[in-house]
Amino acid sequence: MRWLRTFGEVVRSGLTIEEARLEPLLALRTAAGVALVIGPALWLVSPAYAASAALGAYSAGAATFQRTWRPRKVIALGAGAGLALSTFVGYLAAGRLVTFLPLLAVWAFAAGMAWALGSTAGIVAATTVGSMLVTITLPTSVGRALEHAGVIALGGVAQAVLILLFPIRRWGAHRDALADALAAVADYARRLRHDPTAPFDPEPLMTARDAAAVTPSQARTRPPVLHGPRGLAERILPVVAALADPDVGAPAEGSGRDRARELLDAAADVLDAAARSIRRGTPAEVPPRSADVLRVDEEGEVLEGPARQAAERLVELLAEALEIAGSGGARDKAPTAPDPASAQFLVRPTMFRLLPVVVRAVRRELRRDSPVFRHAVRLAAVATLGYLIASRLPLEHGYWAPIASVMVMRPDFHRTYARAVGRLAGTLAGVALATGMVRALGPDAHVFGALAVVSAALSYTLLRTGYAYSQCFTAAYVVFLLGMGGHAWEQTVPERVVLTLLGGALAMLAYVVFPAWETPRLPGRLADWLAANGRYAAAVLRGYAEPTRERRADMRRALLASREARAAWQEAYDQARQEPVRPRGLTSREAEDAQEALQGFDRAAMLMESHVPRADSRFAPEAERFAEALEADTARAAVDVREHRNPDWGRVEEALHAWEGAAGDRSPVLRRGAELQKRALDNLATAVSRTPLERDVGSAREEQRVRAAVAAEGDGSSPAHRAG
Repeated sequence: MRWLRTFGEVVRSGLTIEEARLEPLLALRTAAGVALVIGPALWLVSPAYAASAALGAYSAGAATFQRTWRPRKVIALGAGAGLALSTFVGYLAAGRLVTFLPLLAVWAFAAGMAWALGSTAGIVAATTVGSMLVTITLPTSVGRALEHAGVIALGGVAQAVLILLFPIRRWGAHRDALADALAAVADYARRLRHDPTAPFDPEPLMTARDAAAVTPSQARTRPPVLHGPRGLAERILPVVAALADPDVGAPAEGSGRDRARELLDAAADVLDAAARSIRRGTPAEVPPRSADVLRVDEEGEVLEGPARQAAERLVELLAEALEIAGSGGARDKAPTAPDPASAQFLVRPTMFRLLPVVVRAVRRELRRDSPVFRHAVRLAAVATLGYLIASRLPLEHGYWAPIASVMVMRPDFHRTYARAVGRLAGTLAGVALATGMVRALGPDAHVFGALAVVSAALSYTLLRTGYAYSQCFTAAYVVFLLGMGGHAWEQTVPERVVLTLLGGALAMLAYVVFPAWETPRLPGRLADWLAANGRYAAAVLRGYAEPTRERRADMRRALLASREARAAWQEAYDQARQEPVRPRGLTSREAEDAQEALQGFDRAAMLMESHVPRADSRFAPEAERFAEALEADTARAAVDVREHRNPDWGRVEEALHAWEGAAGDRSPVLRRGAELQKRALDNLATAVSRTPLERDVGSAREEQRVRAAVAAEGDGSSPAHRAG
């Protein structure tokens, strides 16, 4: 993808309206928090204090809209405290560039490293950098700086109090995550009716698992409906895949295939009903036709063998899903408080115990090739450079340029450029709208304060529909705040447009100078996914060889690791497709074919997982030998893929050949799954392998690049220095 085409994609992405459910009640409550601090500050003190209060309340309110599983009031308090601290510390160093610039660089670097904890932490940390840049111009003494910091923190407290007093959809995000997981499995079941080998994206299940992690105090108040269905969705997924698969499930044609389609359609109806029940807190309503289809007749059932086992297992799991969804529909049913010592739930560290987790996460990203580390370096450089440039310009509000840079920058190329386009477009529209209203209404601080609250409400409402559209009302909000403070629109509006353009240009230029491309990392991501898939498949095979509780626990851990590796690959692959750089080590066609092959390999392991025997079942010694060969070959092949060598499956072929000669094969699903895995590995080798001619050409090109780099170092024009 070349630069011109990439810019077209960036502009389209930055201006796209995203289909998202609006939450006007949440926006109204958060805007009320802004009004709650602006009004008294404007009435009792001054417009400057009102502006500080508005900054804290607005930013803390915006933080509560981020995707997080912690209580919203905690996020509001944390954002308010961070904004207040950055304001006060920034004022202590303000006044001299020799003290303020190093502080700004360190603070911006730390804000960039906060992305190691997730997007919510990174976005909230970026707002503290903006707070440091804008509010140090307001106080005139240390005492006044403390007062402004306190007022900003008060904005976060106001938002937290409103969340506490007026809860809207408590546990709503957790309910949505669980309902999305069930709905994703329902959609998968419907797709299997027409495509028995359709792939499944495990991201909704991963999100639901992340949402299920709670602190001990949260576990005591969690609604009962959120306790069990996530694991149920995990168990239903391989069963519907095994039922639909023509190799290990229902036949490809005939009455058995028709029966499988009926069961899959009924399963989708039941899962959708359970998802609606969990999302809305209402009783589950299943169509009577679907309930009739799920009755397995012992005499008239047309499915046989593994397909019939899968059908019976599916009916049991769906009945359990309806029971759980129905029991959680009543709002007044109080859950029993589990004993924290014996509670079986995914543990999330409390805020006080989060520090070691933060340290470990940041330490993992402190390396030159980390996208988070490179983002932190870019953020620090752009913030200081933007402040220096703006301080030399004959403009009163020069801090808008570095603020624009900080707020649009993200660890990846596409989002940074798309947000820069969206911010510029939104700012132009917002300042035009606000300017017209300012000219029509005339200077009135109280009217401007009311308009600022209305703009904040509209910005919150459109926060998830696209950055450009939310930014439109954010820009209007800033114009009204400045008008409330007595600034003339003739000066502030042109300044904001010019400085926003400058800040966006600096952010975009920073990624060109010091990029973090995912394209060169694709072979490594693919190798990690291959190795993780190999461990997962081997764990499933060992579950057949020795069906014990410990083996099932190993299989579960390997499955989660495989999903994490797949998610890392998918994220890198999606970003690489949007980058304007040439493929290095793995072309787009090879990456697509390799992804399809590994999805087939993963799917074969999932099919075998659906028939893993119980603890009291017979042993399958052939599976242990194949598991060892599979794990060894995939681990070695992962190294080969990373180093651009052709993978080899010699041990797998020998183990499969020995399996064919073994007597008493007791599991047709296991044997067929092993064959499907071998076929998927062959497809992977075909996708990533190079012919001798391709290897020679690649080696020659690499040698030329090395010679050019050495020659460039000799005359001081190294590519590393030119490209950053």
